[in-house]
Amino acid sequence: MKLTLDQIQSQNTSQSAEHSRSFDFLAESLDKKGNNVEELISKLQALQIAIPSWALGTGGTRFGRFSGGGEPATLIQKIQDVGILHALNQSSNAVSLHIPWDIPSDYQSIKDSASEVGIGFDAVNSNTFQDQANQEHSYKFGSLANSEAAVRELAVEHNKQVIEIGEKLGSKALTVWLADGSSFPGQHSLRKALENTHLSLQEIYKDVPEDWKLLIEYKPYEPHFYSTVIQDWGTSFLLANKLGKKAYTLVDLGHHLPNTNIEQIVATLMTEGKLGGFHFNDSKYGDDDLTVGSVKPYQLFLIFQELVKGFSETNNPPLSWMIDASHNLKDPMEDLIQSVQAIKLAFAQALLVNSKSLEAAQENHDVAGAQEILQDAYRTDLRPLLSEAMRRSGGAIDPIKAFRSLKVRETLIEERGLKSIASGL
Repeated sequence: MKLTLDQIQSQNTSQSAEHSRSFDFLAESLDKKGNNVEELISKLQALQIAIPSWALGTGGTRFGRFSGGGEPATLIQKIQDVGILHALNQSSNAVSLHIPWDIPSDYQSIKDSASEVGIGFDAVNSNTFQDQANQEHSYKFGSLANSEAAVRELAVEHNKQVIEIGEKLGSKALTVWLADGSSFPGQHSLRKALENTHLSLQEIYKDVPEDWKLLIEYKPYEPHFYSTVIQDWGTSFLLANKLGKKAYTLVDLGHHLPNTNIEQIVATLMTEGKLGGFHFNDSKYGDDDLTVGSVKPYQLFLIFQELVKGFSETNNPPLSWMIDASHNLKDPMEDLIQSVQAIKLAFAQALLVNSKSLEAAQENHDVAGAQEILQDAYRTDLRPLLSEAMRRSGGAIDPIKAFRSLKVRETLIEERGLKSIASGL
């Protein structure tokens, strides 16, 4: 299935009058406060959020999986689904592949399929948390951190193969997330596990192209519950610094213990020039992979407020933006639409913050004044601004409404059936 511009515009026609009234009212209000509306729209149009290939199907939990049908069973179908999302929101122009779930059999065909729907290839993700069919050694007790050299070598070689695949597709980053850790005290040496990980990453780093980024992800727990080798941003930052200029920390919003101040982590990493990108989601307890902004929208805004400041005040390089989610209750594509909307709204709200006034309040220890400045931006309803940015780019004024009105899921079920399952899930 492929959505056309005519289909999108037909959906916009019935909403254009109401949208114009809402946008004109908001634009006038923003202009009176000294905001450049056209500049805001331009920045919103430029922000593109990559879609992970694994989020297009029903992920489920360790207890069960409830497919809604019409899932993409092949890599080309996954690319087509990302194309549908991008046609609707004009904000998701890249797909992030997970290897070996998404190994292309015909690279030119895959690239042609992506080009046909205006999609590129974002970071490639390695997988050493699963044993694959006919794998010579097991990752049961770790991969890059394993005490057995043969297992470490297997994991290193896999990452190098992922880089090769990414180069053929035009990707510019490798994301490494490790499940390595222990569930019981004494199971392994905490110090040696970290040393092995560093040495393994050094071998991978040698094969990272000069114009690429190596993104090191972290997670406090799961699947192991006593220790995780790369358990926090500090350990990721330590490894990135040791590896060199191509290595950066990747922040997954769900990979933190409750009440962690993620915006402070962002500020620190940007100050050091080592923030590489994001995996966006939302969390109640830890790695819940919930819809972005569904639980902690104000935190999302505060993160973007630090990002906007960091863009102008630090030398941190451009970031990789991607969603990381697993859906079991919602339609995966609707959830991804909602997540992209939430990200771009938080970004827009952060752009409204009067940085000079905030800095003055901070310098004068005006705590209440600083709060008012932040919350005034956060409480501004910028949905018409986002809708206008999408409309001008050729997207839908209301992507969710268009998705449903155009019967996208019903069409995908008709084309693929109720039993199709996304690879890797």
